[in-house]
Parts: sequence; C-alpha cells; structure tokens
Amino acid sequence: MDVGVRLVTEDDAPALADLLRASREHLAPWEPERDEAHSTEAEQRRLVAAALAQHREGRTVPLVIVEDGDVVGRVTVADVVRGAFQSAHLGYWVAQARTGRGVATAAVARAVRVAFDDLGLHRLQADTLVHNTASQRVLARNGFTRIGMAPRYLRIAGRWQDCLLHQLLHEPRS
Repeated sequence: MDVGVRLVTEDDAPALADLLRASREHLAPWEPERDEAHSTEAEQRRLVAAALAQHREGRTVPLVIVEDGDVVGRVTVADVVRGAFQSAHLGYWVAQARTGRGVATAAVARAVRVAFDDLGLHRLQADTLVHNTASQRVLARNGFTRIGMAPRYLRIAGRWQDCLLHQLLHEPRS
C-alpha cells in the first residue's frame, strides 16, 4: 500500500464526486447533513476552487489522499492561524472501500509533516465525535493526545453532538 497526499486540483472533482456518492451512507454519521448536490462533479469543482482560493491566502492546505495512484479521500490542514498561535485544524475522510487498512493513519502522518515541516506550525487540533473510535485511533497512532471534551460542539448528522478534542504539538528534534 503506497499512500501519499498532494494538493487537490479541480481535475480531482470527478473522482471526489464518485467517492462521495459511493461512500454517502458510510460518511453520513460523521459529517454535516448534505444534499445530493454535494456529491456532484459541479459542486466538488466549486468546493475545490474555493479551497484553492483559501490556500492561496494561506488559510488552508486542501489535500487529496492518494493510494496506489488513485484518489481515495481528502485531508485538510484548515483554519491556519499565524501570529502567536501558529496553529491549525486537521480534518479527513477516506472512501468506504479503503477504510480499515491504515490509509487514514498514513494520510494523517503525511498531513502532519505538511503542517509542521512545510508550514512551520506549532500545533494541530483534530476533533472527533465521542463515539468515533476509529478516528480516535488514527489520531492516537499519529501522536495526538486528547485535551478535552466539547459538549454540543458540532452539528453533525443533523444534530449538535459532543466532540473529543485532540492536539499534536510540534516538538522539533534537537
């Protein structure tokens, strides 16, 4: 299994739309409610263009996850804050057909390197629903530690849900 990440392009829109349609039921419990239009090529192209505009402004790094040459999901270093914070949020999803095989763990490891090595950030935060143990394992395998619980933090699957907050601090090697 060869897993990598690269900057998303508008040419990825068809593959992303296909993955989202195929994984709709799998992703629904972990995402905001989305209408059918979300998984169309046109909407994915629009969302990618918006993400790339934010990337040019230094606010996000929108990546695709690539396994053996195929786009299989997304990972994003988002909400980049400079100044005294030097921090960002990390989010990711993997197509249903590619789960349970270490793809998310490998992709998060690569996104962490982008955040710390390329962007020079000090801290990454990632949030999971309390019952999303698979995502919590991905974060733990990458060195994230739980720092708290936020009640009714995100509106996911149509209702406000509690989230566990995790962080990873960049500890430069001496």
